[in-house]
Amino acid sequence: MPSNLLILKNVTQYNLKMIKHISLFLLVICGSWVTSQEQVQYLNGLVENESTGFPMESVHVLNLNKVVGATTDAKGGFEIEAQVNDTLYFSYLGYKSLKVAITQDMIKFGNSKFQITQLAFALEEIILRPYQLTGYLDIDVKKVPINSAGRFRIPGLSGAGYEGGDRSPNAISKTFAALFNPADFLHNIFGNKGIQMRKLKKMREDHGLKDLLASKFDREIITQLLNLDRLDLDEILRNCNYSDAFIKESNDLQIMEAVSGCYQEYRVLQL
Repeated sequence: MPSNLLILKNVTQYNLKMIKHISLFLLVICGSWVTSQEQVQYLNGLVENESTGFPMESVHVLNLNKVVGATTDAKGGFEIEAQVNDTLYFSYLGYKSLKVAITQDMIKFGNSKFQITQLAFALEEIILRPYQLTGYLDIDVKKVPINSAGRFRIPGLSGAGYEGGDRSPNAISKTFAALFNPADFLHNIFGNKGIQMRKLKKMREDHGLKDLLASKFDREIITQLLNLDRLDLDEILRNCNYSDAFIKESNDLQIMEAVSGCYQEYRVLQL
């Protein structure tokens, strides 16, 4: 009988230890979950016209670090996920873009005011009919310039391929030379842009941000996100054999897709 009691005592002590370990484990898990939830912070703000002080509706606000966006309401207000040292980028057609680093006070007190400045434009004469047409199709068709840019594909690689600036015999060789030379411009640019290109991929998955880019032609969001200047962005596309017409006329969404495709094929060739 004493031996049975001793066994029962040992089992009880073992069970108590197990309960303590399980409780501690659950406490750690719950604490980690609560901490992760607490780390998600939001910034509330108001966007105003700098000269009038009036609230600005439909201003696009982008967190360049987290690649999340928001749009101001009729009262100029917005809410966006952000934390200290994140950078917000404000964009509105006809206004100078604004880039602001988030401070602790902005998060703590909220309702921060951000003012954007309207740009002054000098309107130029617009020619609606650059070509003198006669009305006869067989004559007029010869007067309209044709985009001679061709596209080239590399077998085994996905994507639409490369748009060359011309159809000259050495166009294809230029394409391959730009891609396979490890010391070329693309290697120098893409070699240290892994983080930025992942942000670009995240932006491609956000339908709201894609709609925003489809309406823009200034390349500002893309250059800010990739930490590039406009000249480098254009040069990337040229090295991927996109024509000057494509670079000049495409919207920001098309440019983003072109850069993303170029980067993916660059990565394949580096394997």
